[in-house]
Amino acid sequence: MNSVSPSAAQYLGGAMQEEGLSSHPEMRRPPTRDPRGHFGHGAGSDGGHDGAAEPDEVDRLKAKLMTVWNNVKYGWPIKSKTSFNKTSPLTLLGHSYLLNHEDEVERFSQAFVSLVWLTYRREFPQLEGSTWTTDCGWGCMLRSGQMLLAQGLLRHLLPQGWTWMGDHCLTDVDIEVSKSYSPSRSSGVSFPSFPPSRSPLQTRRGGGPWTVKESPRRSQRRSETCQDRQMDATHRCLVSWFGDHPHAPFGVHQLVELGKSSGKKAGDWYGPSIVAHILRKAVAKTSEVPTLAIYVAQDCTVYKEDVIRLCDPSFMEDSSVRSSVWKSVIILVPVRLGGESLNPAYIECVKNILRLDCCIGIIGGKPKHSLFFIGFQDEQLLFLDPHYCQSVVDVTQDNFPLDSFHCHSPRKMSFSRMDPSCTIGFYAKNRKDFESLCIAVSGALCSSSEEKYPIFTFVEGQGQDYRLEGQSEVLPDLQGHMFPKESLKRGSKKSSMDEFVFL
Repeated sequence: MNSVSPSAAQYLGGAMQEEGLSSHPEMRRPPTRDPRGHFGHGAGSDGGHDGAAEPDEVDRLKAKLMTVWNNVKYGWPIKSKTSFNKTSPLTLLGHSYLLNHEDEVERFSQAFVSLVWLTYRREFPQLEGSTWTTDCGWGCMLRSGQMLLAQGLLRHLLPQGWTWMGDHCLTDVDIEVSKSYSPSRSSGVSFPSFPPSRSPLQTRRGGGPWTVKESPRRSQRRSETCQDRQMDATHRCLVSWFGDHPHAPFGVHQLVELGKSSGKKAGDWYGPSIVAHILRKAVAKTSEVPTLAIYVAQDCTVYKEDVIRLCDPSFMEDSSVRSSVWKSVIILVPVRLGGESLNPAYIECVKNILRLDCCIGIIGGKPKHSLFFIGFQDEQLLFLDPHYCQSVVDVTQDNFPLDSFHCHSPRKMSFSRMDPSCTIGFYAKNRKDFESLCIAVSGALCSSSEEKYPIFTFVEGQGQDYRLEGQSEVLPDLQGHMFPKESLKRGSKKSSMDEFVFL
């Protein structure tokens, strides 16, 4: 299956490039032996290598061949145009756009391109305990999880309405533009760009947990203000946290390391629920964002008291007590929206969730293909696709290029192709926002579902400690929240929870 990728005009394909560590010689680490003696896609591997200090040559050759093949498979850009309806509203993470005028298209393009896009990379420092120097072919769910976390961090660190200062041009998009607004344009044109124009945005109050050097003045279509440069520096620092080197707090190296406690390793496939817990551990481990926490729902239930205790360690039963150290929170809810395929009854519910301003996206995909869902138009989902292999970027450099971290080619797919296993993300800045989130999300869940049960619920009180430590992906008892008993009658057939596979 061919993946969707940006046009050749945006990036140059890099297929058939041999993997190595030449770009990061200072980060080379001697590989250590994997405890189970294998790597790769987690299937058909050999047993342990007693006394071996590192994977044997056969394993190295397997990894090298798989790397070359995946670079060919995902390295060539494939041109395909996405059509948008000018008469139907387009929803992007809580904001609606009606693409019938150039100013609306420009507003959408600024918001879309400003999202952080994280894809397969090659030639990064070797993952410890393996021979992998790329996640191409197996790390798509990790990349989708990174994009979900990045969106939460954008909401956390930058003011509402912030947009990236780079190029906002859209490519490979067909949008009908109204003649009444621009007589020189005909309707039904291929729309690549509109000049970005923004008024200066207010800077975020207070200091931040990041320390980066400001980038030099670049050639822009609008003048840069001091506030713009400060926000640009914040954005650059945020992107660097997802860099592909061992010390990046949310990079592939750290996420793979954290996944080991759940029985995962480099080359394995990761599901949306496992990735939710990995992200939680990554945020808890780092000191970069001390004012942010991640809560992962248990059994499709968000326990409000657990969230409050996570965000306010000084919480007491006396509701009159309010702490001044309340942490912002990202709430991740792993769910299953049907049996073997998406239950159509949940489509309207998913739409309502994506309409909420507190929603930061959904990680899931279509069968055999992980994606990051960020919106919809009519009966099609809007997404960012991690299945495009790019060369590693050295984010330790002061002015590393940002272009490859922003996508200019929006893509859509039918709701009917959506895999039922996914994780939904929400963000609340403070306690008031959390209380509003509970009301808004509960309303979205109850107002649209034709099924007897909502896809998840908010309840008072605490839940049990359910962290999936040291075990593989687990399918909780979703019967009371996800779908009726009839849809669970599949005999002894293995659950398809998180059954994405890499291509």
